[in-house]
Amino acid sequence: MTSHTIRVWFLVHKWTSLICTAFLLMLCITGLPLIFHDEIEELTEEKQVLAQTDAPLKSLDEIMAIALASRPGEVGLYMSWDEDRPVVNVTTAPRPDAPGKDMTLRAFDQRTGELVGVIEEDGFLHFLLQLHTDMFLGLPGMLFLGVMGILFFAAIVSGVVLYAPFMRKLPFGTVRTSRSKRLKWLDYHNLLGIVTLAWASVVGLTGVLNAFDTPILAVWQRDQLAELTTTYDSQSEAVTSNLASLQGAVDAAKAAMPDSRPQFVAFPGTPYSTRHHYGVFLQGATPLTKELLTPALVDARTGELTAARPMPWYMKALMLSRPLHFGDYGGLPLKILWAALTLFTIIVLGSGLYLWLGKRVPSVDARVREVEAGGVVTAGAAE
Repeated sequence: MTSHTIRVWFLVHKWTSLICTAFLLMLCITGLPLIFHDEIEELTEEKQVLAQTDAPLKSLDEIMAIALASRPGEVGLYMSWDEDRPVVNVTTAPRPDAPGKDMTLRAFDQRTGELVGVIEEDGFLHFLLQLHTDMFLGLPGMLFLGVMGILFFAAIVSGVVLYAPFMRKLPFGTVRTSRSKRLKWLDYHNLLGIVTLAWASVVGLTGVLNAFDTPILAVWQRDQLAELTTTYDSQSEAVTSNLASLQGAVDAAKAAMPDSRPQFVAFPGTPYSTRHHYGVFLQGATPLTKELLTPALVDARTGELTAARPMPWYMKALMLSRPLHFGDYGGLPLKILWAALTLFTIIVLGSGLYLWLGKRVPSVDARVREVEAGGVVTAGAAE
């Protein structure tokens, strides 16, 4: 590698790192407790004990009627199910395109129809999630953090390119503790950076996918959903009244995919459906297929199944990236590993700032010579 090539890669690594480091530190610090959000919620939130009864499950239409009766003037947006108890979660709002602050999410016992909880999106974890997701700026904040994620990945790639020639004359894992503080932290920075390479790349790229969630969803709606529902284009308003049976819609979707179970239903007019369909999203039974949802579109007027088609590759990538980003695939052991690697990444980012802000920062030429020399400190590379 020539001096010019090393210089270019060094400048790429330097400036991509400097631009994104502060935001990456914020994401790591806020993401650390979010890794354990399920465990924290179990410790801090009390689930209402369900009544002991052998009563059969009420139909989804009955549950929906109960939910809407206590919220006059509102319409259904989403319905989902608890995995570990017979509870149906219902989201309502004044209109299908209502913002999140106007939505109400409540849980009902499907056997009795009793309200068993109002799910409030507030508290410390919700604050951290909003900060981590969009910095309270909505879509612009999400897109900005997505760009920071791209810069982070560029910093990772350029760091790997520089690491190979830098370590040419040093054993892997060398930390020169007997030399200056700068060299010691440079070695820690390089070592932890290469150790967390694969993990940081995965978390960074999945974070970018999550940040571009809204435009990815819009592409899916414009392309695949529009293709499936071309015969309904003349209907401009969302269907919100005189709806076909919700239970019938779910049963029709399950009949089309008998080896799946419904995860949630999106009502007409919401982002995960069309203006005139129920979107019944079905999941598989394995830890992997559980995340790969297949939408079944059911005509909200007639209750007839319109189509059930697997998601395109970009939507599959988005769905798989969500749990992978927070280590939700392998239970508590994987979450602990995710947390440890997050701490290592914080050290990498902090040491990078230290090396840049140090009182005796080597010139670019000195750093280039240091890389060319295989980690051997040359004249002009301040220690």
